[in-house]
Amino acid sequence: MRSCPPSLPLMGFKVKSPWSLLLALLVAVPFLVVLSMKPTGLLGVGPEPYHWPADVKCPGDVPDGKNHSPTGRIYFVETSERMSPNAQFMCAVESAVRTHPDTQVTILMRGLYQQHLPRPPNLAFRLFRCFPNVDVAPLDFERLFADTPLSSWYSAVEGHKEATDLPILSDASRLAILWKYGGVYLDTDFVVLKRLTNLANSMGTQSTYTLNGAFLSFARGHKFIELCMKDFTDSYNFWLYGHQGPQLLTRVFKRWCSIRRLRDRRSCRGVSVLPQEAFYPIEWQNWRKYFELISPSDLKGFLRNTYAVHVWNKKSKDSRPEPGTFLDQLQSQCCPTAYGLMKMSL
Repeated sequence: MRSCPPSLPLMGFKVKSPWSLLLALLVAVPFLVVLSMKPTGLLGVGPEPYHWPADVKCPGDVPDGKNHSPTGRIYFVETSERMSPNAQFMCAVESAVRTHPDTQVTILMRGLYQQHLPRPPNLAFRLFRCFPNVDVAPLDFERLFADTPLSSWYSAVEGHKEATDLPILSDASRLAILWKYGGVYLDTDFVVLKRLTNLANSMGTQSTYTLNGAFLSFARGHKFIELCMKDFTDSYNFWLYGHQGPQLLTRVFKRWCSIRRLRDRRSCRGVSVLPQEAFYPIEWQNWRKYFELISPSDLKGFLRNTYAVHVWNKKSKDSRPEPGTFLDQLQSQCCPTAYGLMKMSL
């Protein structure tokens, strides 16, 4: 059961007379109305479908990687100003940690940079604190894009919200991160099953005709990523959905390999494209299959060639997995602490 919050002082005013009380109310009431209109959910966009417990008990079964030198880096990015990662975000981080105990996992958050505040003590941050190889850092777009081919593009669109959006900023950020630092980039709606850091200079196939950048693994300064950034600016089109993301990777890879169709080559000049079952075993059009019952043996067989499962959060975010369903089994096995928090909240 949640305890009531402590009482809050009324804007710090000291009432010395009836007139000062009236003044205090005139100032405070609109402020309190605004507060009451703000979303209070963990997603920051409306009521969260879970009633969260007050704290996190750190798991005792996570391999301790703090005595090992990091062998790579995994990046998650939150380009909005939201400061409360949702349940699937927590699962993505935990599953990445469990499969990579000796790898640094970095979460870059725009909200930390914008607010200039200490790390908020919400449930997700308490979970992240349990893992010695997880760090959370501010996402500063200007600093990230500096000294990259994306610098001039960002200077042009900064301050013009009509010229870009959060998905495009996310597409740009992952390219800049990998080009500057190298490592593995993951969207926050993955459940990681196997080690990813041994997949060098690679990405996944979304469909017969399209690649996807929800998973990317590249060495620092790789020429392919540099070409992606140049294409990003040279053919920038805000109005075509996916033009700066999946479509960009697809057209650059075709030029990289001098092919017209993806099926003509799966690897060339040191860059590999992994088959669809590696990261996108269920296509986005069939996302409801994640919420269907499946036997453990069938699930194991279905995912035998899968490294991580992309759950298409844009479609699935408002659905809860019931016991025994595809996603329920994945979460219980790969992110048991986040899974337990979700079950406690029901």
